[in-house]
Amino acid sequence: MAKRVFFSFHYKDVIEFRANVVRKHKLTKDKSAGYFDASIWETAEKTSALALKRLINGELKNTSVTCVLIGSDTFNRRWVDYEIMKSLEKGNDLLGIHINSIKGKDGKTKNKGNNPFYYLGYSFDKTGGKLSLHNFIQGKWTKYTDLDGWTVKEVEEFKRNKIFRLSSLYSVYDWIDNDGYNNFADWVG
Repeated sequence: MAKRVFFSFHYKDVIEFRANVVRKHKLTKDKSAGYFDASIWETAEKTSALALKRLINGELKNTSVTCVLIGSDTFNRRWVDYEIMKSLEKGNDLLGIHINSIKGKDGKTKNKGNNPFYYLGYSFDKTGGKLSLHNFIQGKWTKYTDLDGWTVKEVEEFKRNKIFRLSSLYSVYDWIDNDGYNNFADWVG
């Protein structure tokens, strides 16, 4: 059965066409591409934070995979971080795809952007029953403020009181180097 995929990206990458190459590649393939698109477009700047969170939460419903399209500034976008953290809370599988190797509307490629999973983390408290979320900003970990942590089944003592980067959990591919056109369905598996 096909997966329902939520695409997380920086709106600038849509303007440059890179995000759409990935999001719309199934249109050039047969129906066996392996997913349904459930992403949203960034809304007007006037939208309140609460309204935008509700919109994102609603779009994440009934999805099982979150695919982060990684451009130059994706790692530094508040709402991409929120989409990742909310996907983690929801239990979605997560993966990242570097898209700067795709030619933009100017016909040029760019250097790979930073992996957003590297800048996000989680930890378990001293009891092992509460998960907290973190951002890595200017070389240090801070509390993630857009989403509270949650209660979890008690974890082993060696996992408590340390921060784990999401980059240690989730795979990141390059659309061109790893032949995303032919491998995307396998990546979202």
